[in-house]
Amino acid sequence: MHRINVAAAAAIVTVALVTGCATPASERSVTAFEGARLIVGDGRVIEKATLVVDGTKIVQAGAAADVRVPAGAARVSLAGKTVMPMIIDTHVHLSRTREALIRDLKLRAYYGVSAVLSMGTDPYELLDIRGQAIPGAARFLSAGRGITMPEPGRTTAPLWITNEAEGRKAVQELATHKVDMVKIWVDTRDGKYKKLTPEIYAAIIDEAHQRGLRVSAHIFDLADGKGLMRAGVDALAHGVRDKDIDDETVAMFKQRPNLVLTPNLPDRGVKVDLGWLQAGLPADEVAKLESVNYDRPTAQHFYGIQARNLAKLNAAGVRITLGTDGNRAWGPHDEMLDMVMAGMTPMQVIVAATRNSAEFLRLADAGTLQAGKSADFIVLDANPLDDIANTRRISSVVLRGAAVDRAQPVR
Repeated sequence: MHRINVAAAAAIVTVALVTGCATPASERSVTAFEGARLIVGDGRVIEKATLVVDGTKIVQAGAAADVRVPAGAARVSLAGKTVMPMIIDTHVHLSRTREALIRDLKLRAYYGVSAVLSMGTDPYELLDIRGQAIPGAARFLSAGRGITMPEPGRTTAPLWITNEAEGRKAVQELATHKVDMVKIWVDTRDGKYKKLTPEIYAAIIDEAHQRGLRVSAHIFDLADGKGLMRAGVDALAHGVRDKDIDDETVAMFKQRPNLVLTPNLPDRGVKVDLGWLQAGLPADEVAKLESVNYDRPTAQHFYGIQARNLAKLNAAGVRITLGTDGNRAWGPHDEMLDMVMAGMTPMQVIVAATRNSAEFLRLADAGTLQAGKSADFIVLDANPLDDIANTRRISSVVLRGAAVDRAQPVR
């Protein structure tokens, strides 16, 4: 056995990544990452842990005394570091051309995101990317084209429907494309459009369930959230945004333990330090972000409603995942901070962003750092359990056993 430092290990694996070679099982390299604090993803922490990776998989993970490092394995010292599972984002809207989409997925990996679910704005011709393990890129899952009432002037990417029959036909179309989720919008967009009625969304949910598909609903109003729960919706893609939730809402969630909430918290409306983004974004993009980086009382009020609602549902034990909406590769780190500011603990947020999100997307090999799982992890320079913002202090990223090249940001 021989020891190498983490930078050297990253360089070795990056060479394999760049060449694109698939190493035969008999010749796979085995690497033991030793000495780090290991955040497993299920609520457990192992101090001075050892993580053994064989090819693309984790084969051992635990306290150093409980792990037998195979003879001939490379040994990487991670003393003083913290290792956590890569983040899984269950709500994004990515680019709609192949080249740009692949760039989006590589940007996610750069920021420590291993998989994403794109929610309802994807052309069907891009869905084949879901089955591809693109070197240095996050996994892609998709709801294909979502379902909404007609919204002239907005994107035509979703399927526009006006009645129950059209809703069922839309689900049938999605089923032929084997989408990973059915996405529906139930929102008037500030009173500009009609929204799916209870009769229509009940028909969509029923048709989806008959075909083995789940339904995630974009909501705004409390009344719609309740109606969708009664209709059997599987997930709410946003929390209630118009008012503070009542006791009945909390009780309805408790009665539905399999119902998933993806909060998608809005901007907190306060000036923040954007310095951490300078290494990964062009200067002009950082400048654009800085141009709207100031205190906004209206946004603070809007965030406050959703933060209080999240705190209530988290306290009630509701199953929470992480989602960011939009197309910001670094967004999960902002969202995790916002979730902590809303009252969740750093550990609760990490579990939501890893294990819970993986289970929601039915990624059996992701979400936790355990034997048999994909070797997808982030090496951090500081402990996010002390300060969730430390998820931004990335030393290196390992995706499917290969180091992500972070020497140069993806352009």
